[in-house]
Amino acid sequence: MARHSELVKIPRIDRYVSKLALGTAPLGGLFTSVAESDAESTILAAANFGITYFDTAPLYGYGVAERRLGAALNKSGKKFVLSTKVGRVLNKIDPNKPVADDSLGSFADIDPDVTPVFDFSREGVLRSIEESLKRMNVSSIDIAYIHDADDRIGEAIEKSYPVLDELRSQGVLKGIGVGMNYCAPSIKAVKEMDLDIILIAGRFSLLDQSAQDQLFKECKKKNTGVVIGGVYNSGILANPVAGATYDYAPASDELIKKAQQIKQLLADFNIPLTAAAIQFPLRHPAVTAVLTGSRTVKELTSNITDFDRDIPAAVWDALEESGLVNRIEV
Repeated sequence: MARHSELVKIPRIDRYVSKLALGTAPLGGLFTSVAESDAESTILAAANFGITYFDTAPLYGYGVAERRLGAALNKSGKKFVLSTKVGRVLNKIDPNKPVADDSLGSFADIDPDVTPVFDFSREGVLRSIEESLKRMNVSSIDIAYIHDADDRIGEAIEKSYPVLDELRSQGVLKGIGVGMNYCAPSIKAVKEMDLDIILIAGRFSLLDQSAQDQLFKECKKKNTGVVIGGVYNSGILANPVAGATYDYAPASDELIKKAQQIKQLLADFNIPLTAAAIQFPLRHPAVTAVLTGSRTVKELTSNITDFDRDIPAAVWDALEESGLVNRIEV
């Protein structure tokens, strides 16, 4: 079996997921519009390639990604593990009120009648899950992540977690987690909530290994699974040139230089930068799966090829010995 479709158990729950998962922010039109036909083809191809774990959120295309994902998966006839997120609800637009969510403008394909609004309340969580089920036309979801609570983690712990815990105890959800961008609030989340899994973006990559300093240690203590997103740090590790982005902002000259140095070292071994970037997270035993997005079947196939490419241990050793990448800390 190819590496991308190898199944691994989420430690605390009875669900097995492929080591490579498909995220759907791009299929909600993140930055660039995606045709309905391309979205469907990409999802169906992923399922046919043996990818079994699919992640989405109400934010992605303001419901569009969930709708597209559900429609395609229901056509696929394949078994799958499905996660979506809570923490935002989609409210009907009031032309007399300004739109407050900072994601406005990020998605080219959106439901024009709604706007995402943060809501970590009990009512908001229940409403979010109910509406997600309807958009995807599914009877259940496997995992619910509390989404982007980095700056409001206290509210998520106090308000969102108790209702998700109830739903888990009732069997409505198999697992609960957080989908975050930074280590400090993620550490607090793992310590103060009984989480089955976390999704952390950009904090365990070729350019940033900060998640292993403490976050992974806390996850190992509680047997909490880890899914890594943002393996390219929003672009710089796909193409480290002037103007590249790092965490969705212009990358510094220092970071671009470092990424270029990593790319050059890898070139000496005939290893593409993108292949090392997508495979790097699974070097740490705390990591369960890697989550990447694709807009087309071509992009998906390229990601799978990179993920399945053989990278000799000598390559990782050379990266660590160069000081460009920190050694794996278990």
